Amino acid sequence: MKQVLAMVALVVATLPVMAQQTKYSIKGTAPAGSKMVYMGNRDSHEVLDSAAVSGGQFSFEGSYTKDALLFVRVDEAPRFVIMFNDGTPATIDLSTNVLKGSAQNQSLNYYDRQNDSLLMQMSALRSEVLDAYYDMSLSEEERESNAEKKGAEVKPELDRLTDKDRELMAQMLKENEKTLVPAAFVDNLVAFYGMDGFKEMLDANPPYANHPALDEIKYRIAQEEAKQKIMGQPFTDLEEADTEGNLHKLSEYVGKGQWVLIDFWASWCGPCRAEMPNVVANYEKYHAKGFNIVGLSFDQKKDAWVKAIKELNMPWVHLADLKGWETVAAKVYHIDAIPASLLVNPEGMIVARDLRGAALGKKLKEIFGE
Repeated sequence: MKQVLAMVALVVATLPVMAQQTKYSIKGTAPAGSKMVYMGNRDSHEVLDSAAVSGGQFSFEGSYTKDALLFVRVDEAPRFVIMFNDGTPATIDLSTNVLKGSAQNQSLNYYDRQNDSLLMQMSALRSEVLDAYYDMSLSEEERESNAEKKGAEVKPELDRLTDKDRELMAQMLKENEKTLVPAAFVDNLVAFYGMDGFKEMLDANPPYANHPALDEIKYRIAQEEAKQKIMGQPFTDLEEADTEGNLHKLSEYVGKGQWVLIDFWASWCGPCRAEMPNVVANYEKYHAKGFNIVGLSFDQKKDAWVKAIKELNMPWVHLADLKGWETVAAKVYHIDAIPASLLVNPEGMIVARDLRGAALGKKLKEIFGE
């Protein structure tokens, strides 16, 4: 009896997983000379199935996660057809990339082809600018001048295509507010509506809001919200070691009557190194007036960390636990990209973040004057 009950429990436990599987049936035609067609998960890039082309035709049959966003492509072609695994059989012409299937997938296919066409045209224009710059028969000055002229020349058409793509996405949203289709265009939507605008769309809880294709952007939104929540709040203490291996708390330096820039960086971070002369210049200008810096490193190798501090002439306090992206600093302050920074007032309240370039000097000038 115990064995029977255990088997029943096992079957019941697997039912939710099985319920998420949906059969797919995809067939179609491939361009002349094609040998293989591949089908896979668009978001993970995992190839799930392959089929040999015979007589110019191919077919797939199987089961996979319900509503997963799939791709179908010929051989190693960089472009592909996408579709949702919604249980409706699909037929694809891989010469034209036209799909016939459910109304949802046909709408997805239409907007994907239109968007792809616009992106290819924009890419061609940008390539013209790059070609003008990389004309090695010319001097550096001539190449820069040519690229600038070409950029100005193509800008009106590039702007027109961008506006057209924005209109296309607006139309796609209007016609597909009750489908999963917008999930396939998350990058476009964020580019055109911004993080805040896209979050407003998700707050309305449309059908596509919980599709896995949105997982990355939803994580970024959550991270941004977490960052914003700390503004105007007291800094959070943490403990790391200095270059000599001695442990120090952040509270030894922050909230002690000085303005402090908590600087998140790493020796291997190119943008961090590029920004450092600006940070050093502001430190030298305002340190005597009450400005300090604490560097929290995302390094893993102590030698590289210490060497960079010397090379970049960074005379302030440096702390690290040498855990790379797993550093406690990243977890406490929700840092997912560097360079990053927080400006803390003398009372220990966070008042600004990510001050770089002229923005750092402007803020310090407001605080300390010339």
